[in-house]
Amino acid sequence: MKKLLLSIIIFVFFGSLLLSLPEKEALFYKKLKNKFVKCFLCPKECVIPPGKYGFCRARKNINGTLYSMGYSRPCSVAVDPIEKKPFFHFLPGTMAFSIASAGCSLRCKFCQNWQISQFSPEQTKNYYLTPAQVVEYAIKYKCPSIAYTYSEPVNFYEYMLDTAKIAKEKGIKNVVHTAGFINPQPLEKLCKYLDAVNVDLKGFNEEYYRNVCGADLQTVLNSLKILKKHNIWIEITNLILPGYNDKEDEIRKMCEWIKNNLGENTPVHFSRFQPMYLMRHLPPTPVSTLEKAVKIAKEVGLKYVYIGNVPGSSYENTYCPRCGKILIRRIAFTVLENNIKNGRCKFCGEKIPGVWEK
Repeated sequence: MKKLLLSIIIFVFFGSLLLSLPEKEALFYKKLKNKFVKCFLCPKECVIPPGKYGFCRARKNINGTLYSMGYSRPCSVAVDPIEKKPFFHFLPGTMAFSIASAGCSLRCKFCQNWQISQFSPEQTKNYYLTPAQVVEYAIKYKCPSIAYTYSEPVNFYEYMLDTAKIAKEKGIKNVVHTAGFINPQPLEKLCKYLDAVNVDLKGFNEEYYRNVCGADLQTVLNSLKILKKHNIWIEITNLILPGYNDKEDEIRKMCEWIKNNLGENTPVHFSRFQPMYLMRHLPPTPVSTLEKAVKIAKEVGLKYVYIGNVPGSSYENTYCPRCGKILIRRIAFTVLENNIKNGRCKFCGEKIPGVWEK
């Protein structure tokens, strides 16, 4: 209740600060003839005529200049448990100051935040919060990290980048939950300031990515390799939709790719789908499907595998891969017990990969 009340207070307070702000010129674009522009932030590389948005609905051509319309205009601001992102191996039990602005470069038919991701910043209720203020409030509310989350952070890239730079100077960590659909150059630039990234690896099939998500798999895999190269802490979320991306051979191939390219210690969260947005006709993911995915991942050799959106499941807990004892006991987003000491299992001394100290 205390955490919920804190979030409500923040929302009400920032709502009173809503102002009309000047637009922020976007990065990674080129001016063309007749005041057209071409954006290079994501692989769609939209050519945008004057007065129009790109595919993401967050970047607009105003008289031949491309602007990031969500800059300092978050539509969601809250203090959340870091486990909600979800991060299970990154500062467990701490809170993250979380922000998002409207828009998305994907069109996932199952989107759980479609009320903000499928709209432009000009269509949502926004709050005035500059990058410096985001960091100030993270410090004020004793949040060791800032989370760029809820919608797709790539769509508010400039806002995220400028905030992350200030946060890093102040000793605040930067964490991102993203679909990973971004071009290499902007991702490389951002990586200098990131501490952890949870990537939605939505499936392991190009057709599924194209028809259900409006993106492509290979771009996401390339992004994961770049994050790994920069030694950023990575966790993976895979939302399983019944009848779409739940084939056992695809789950196995995905887990094998994760092990071979990101490492066996990469945490993987298999998340339960609930009927949402354009997929309301589907049933929720059977828990047995999620448990089968966990079994496959462990057979492949992944050490830390979780189930999300099933409160009370034993697969919310972190277990020591050596002695099998519970290291972190959770229910939903609450940590009930933490037996990791100095980055090791307190029972047998096994080193547990992750970021455990502020």
